[in-house]
Amino acid sequence: MAKKKDAQKTEKNEAVAPAGAMSPLVALAHKTIEEYVKHGEVIEPPKELTTEMKDKAGVFVSIHEHNDLRGCIGTFEPEHQNVALEIIHNAILASTEDPRFLPIREDELPLLDISVDVLTRPEAVKGIAELDAKKYGVIVGCGYRRSLLLPDLEGVETPEEQINICRMKGGIGEKEPVKLYRFEVKRYH
Repeated sequence: MAKKKDAQKTEKNEAVAPAGAMSPLVALAHKTIEEYVKHGEVIEPPKELTTEMKDKAGVFVSIHEHNDLRGCIGTFEPEHQNVALEIIHNAILASTEDPRFLPIREDELPLLDISVDVLTRPEAVKGIAELDAKKYGVIVGCGYRRSLLLPDLEGVETPEEQINICRMKGGIGEKEPVKLYRFEVKRYH
């Protein structure tokens, strides 16, 4: 059977391109980072957008180098007209403005592994029983402070771990009451 040209869905809700091909969303993130790092230029979205790029959704761009996180920034609610513009914006921020890392250098470009997560709209949950660390990302909110953790991250096995990490990231105390939200992602490699 011939392989489909469009991205295919796997059991873990990951979209993968056919063997040897890169997802158009990831290709856009790669091109954005390369042009910005090399020339300081913000690219325009493709003239012909794929179906996924036309949608309006929150997007995270994650960058790894030698399997180590090198940058990750995103939006859990859309801030731009479409996913393509979200990718361009967040790819630049992930590669140059993630406060945990120095900006990516040109000599690192060939070493980067990039993934793009497209998020569903967050939904409020009543409690931890409605969470699943492998299936759902979580948003923890307390007043104006909010923090997010993507699903299915290495080393994070339980919703309790997700919540504790979000509390630390968001400066939310262990005893402070929180509102919980969950979301799903479609991960592109």
